[in-house]
Amino acid sequence: MLTVPETLEGWCLLHQMFRVSWPALVQATNDERAELAQGLREFLERGSDTDGTTIAVAMLGHKADLMLVHARRSFDALVQAQLDVARLPIAEAFEATTSYVSVVELGMYDMTAKLHEQLTAQGLEHGTDDYRAAQKAAMQVQHGRVSSRLYTAFPARRYVCFYPMDKRRGEIKNWYSAPFETRAAMMREHGHIGRLYAGEVTQIISGSIGFDDWEWGVDLFADDPVVFKRLIYEMRFDEASADYGEFGPFYTGVQFSPSEVAAWVEGTTPALVPAAG
Repeated sequence: MLTVPETLEGWCLLHQMFRVSWPALVQATNDERAELAQGLREFLERGSDTDGTTIAVAMLGHKADLMLVHARRSFDALVQAQLDVARLPIAEAFEATTSYVSVVELGMYDMTAKLHEQLTAQGLEHGTDDYRAAQKAAMQVQHGRVSSRLYTAFPARRYVCFYPMDKRRGEIKNWYSAPFETRAAMMREHGHIGRLYAGEVTQIISGSIGFDDWEWGVDLFADDPVVFKRLIYEMRFDEASADYGEFGPFYTGVQFSPSEVAAWVEGTTPALVPAAG
């Protein structure tokens, strides 16, 4: 019986949230602050589209002052990014408030159903070794086809919203006990709403089952923060969210360029500078 949808994985993600000791930075000399800012700037500029990058977000509210989001090819590389941040001179002024570990994920409900039909038509029985081998080979082909979506660069959009979420597993409503076809239909409806906002917001969905306290992480990027409210509000009314969605804390802020780290350290709202060319 078909139950579990296939997924494809890309970047490994680590969200780090920090509270900043602003008094410590204020008390430093101008030269000391410049040196601290330069270290963080150099770290942010070190990434590449091939190996992964890190973005900086100046946060709103009390939950954190700074969010760093690292995208790397492996968990080993994420550990290195975490160590690199911890060893920055400016880290003396950082206090970690929370973090989140996940992997960019593309859910494949429709593809899983289509592949199941194809393999069954070939005489392969679901759950057997031959079925699993053929399924794995087919998904590797799909991975190559959508690789650009799994390893996409962070969008250069000003406003960022991150939140974790679960699918409900209660006694009355349990996402994981609902039939595959029912879940697939709900996810199609959910995805349709997201596509209506395609030009206004960029979404990065990451899976965290087995990695962190929630099941998925959602990163939203937009040029107008109000679009976050509109999108999430509309999605609350679809069945997948209304009956099965559980949401964690929301983190919102403004993405800024590495060249603006010094402005941020000096207490000025940092800008997101358009890329040259």
